[in-house]
Amino acid sequence: MGFALLASALCTLLLPLLLFLAAVKLWGLYCESGRDPGCPLPLPPGTMGLPFFGETLQMVLQRRKFLQVKRRKYGCIYKTHLFGRPTVRVLGADNVRRILLGEHRLVAVQWPASVRTILGSGCLSNLHDARHKQRKKVIMRAFSRDALRHYAPVMQEEVSGCLARWLGRGGACLLVYPEVKRLMFRIAMRLLLGFEPHQADSGSERQLVEAFEEMSRNLFSLPIDVPFSGLYRGLRARNIIHARIEANIRNRMARAEPGGGPKDALQLLLEQAQRHGQPLNMQELKESATELLFGGHETTASAATSLITFLGLHPEVLQKVRKELQGNGLLCSPNQDSKTLDMEVLEQLKYTGCVIKETLRLSPPVPGGFRVALKTFELNGYQIPKGWNVIYSICDTHDVAELFTNKDKFNPDRFMSPSPEDSSRFSFIPFGGGVRSCVGKEFAKILLKIFTVELARNCDWQLLNGPPTMKTGPIVYPVDNLPAKFVGFSGQI
Repeated sequence: MGFALLASALCTLLLPLLLFLAAVKLWGLYCESGRDPGCPLPLPPGTMGLPFFGETLQMVLQRRKFLQVKRRKYGCIYKTHLFGRPTVRVLGADNVRRILLGEHRLVAVQWPASVRTILGSGCLSNLHDARHKQRKKVIMRAFSRDALRHYAPVMQEEVSGCLARWLGRGGACLLVYPEVKRLMFRIAMRLLLGFEPHQADSGSERQLVEAFEEMSRNLFSLPIDVPFSGLYRGLRARNIIHARIEANIRNRMARAEPGGGPKDALQLLLEQAQRHGQPLNMQELKESATELLFGGHETTASAATSLITFLGLHPEVLQKVRKELQGNGLLCSPNQDSKTLDMEVLEQLKYTGCVIKETLRLSPPVPGGFRVALKTFELNGYQIPKGWNVIYSICDTHDVAELFTNKDKFNPDRFMSPSPEDSSRFSFIPFGGGVRSCVGKEFAKILLKIFTVELARNCDWQLLNGPPTMKTGPIVYPVDNLPAKFVGFSGQI
């Protein structure tokens, strides 16, 4: 009897352990089988984590800590297993150059399955070859110099109105990041999708912002569409956004568009379909519009929040910005009207542009990008097997760039002359690079410059919690939402 109980207990304890060890062993063999036997080079160093889950859970929960530990342990190229796929993570200017310039030859864009499912196959990020080239050409017209010249007054109107509301709180505590997200969302709605000001002011704006936040939180999740999973929540939020965008598209089609002047990106996409006599693909239009809104407000909100952080922590830099504004006749006393910020005026603000570059160097909104290997190729002595995902890192590439001295110091002067990216452009890649570089980067630069000018000449502020802890989810943001107090700037420096 006692022997039977002992045997039963041993089976109860040992059998699951043996099964687990067998699963781990099989997982290791599976991961190693991904190596291309026709290539003599070894796989990059690294670990592949747990069966099926790989290291996705650790990466999602730890984010920056996970990536920092990996970088310290394995260097600039290492293997892992993320979002259901064997993956090689790459950083450093020379390595990233090979990836970004290897589009169509070595690699092709391929975001994780959850991203492709939520954003959809019809958005620019998921298109390839001729379709990608054609769509990008159309959207780039919405970011031409003439278009940006038309956008600048609207940007200034929205930014100055937002700051006035902040100052109207009489120095009360304000959570900067959510406020900036709402501002950038309104600007993207008006300029990229053609929403009228009263539409952007409607009560459903907050619902849309919340839907985007929910969608963003769940973009990178395990590809399991069951109730309460990340993918399920992301799709549900995406559907709310699509419904609002479709209503706007149908309203646009029902009314005659005014002639003349630059057109927003959505109008250009509509006209492209009509010009080629193609049937209107509402799903693709919704996916493209969702991507434009996502890229047009999430990244600029992250960068603008970081600008407030760095200028708040470095008052000497803020003073230099104000001196530049003063030298260009842009620093007005409180009872004077602010000077209009047109393209020519903004281009004179070299130091302000360097402040934005330094912010993007230390805190790039997008941490990296995803590719898939089209064939097995060599990278710095390792093989990258065909079919494996390749992630290139923006933030880590900035961190390890030998071009920059005192890397942890916020020093905009490093960009004054000569510009570091001119001598090694892949050491500074906040907007990516190659044929997949961000289509809206000039839009973002102008918007961030206008935001910085209006902020510097209207506001003084105090960060209530000091330097924030930053998190990636998937865009970089402060964990505490950056509580701060804003008061009016006296105009004296």
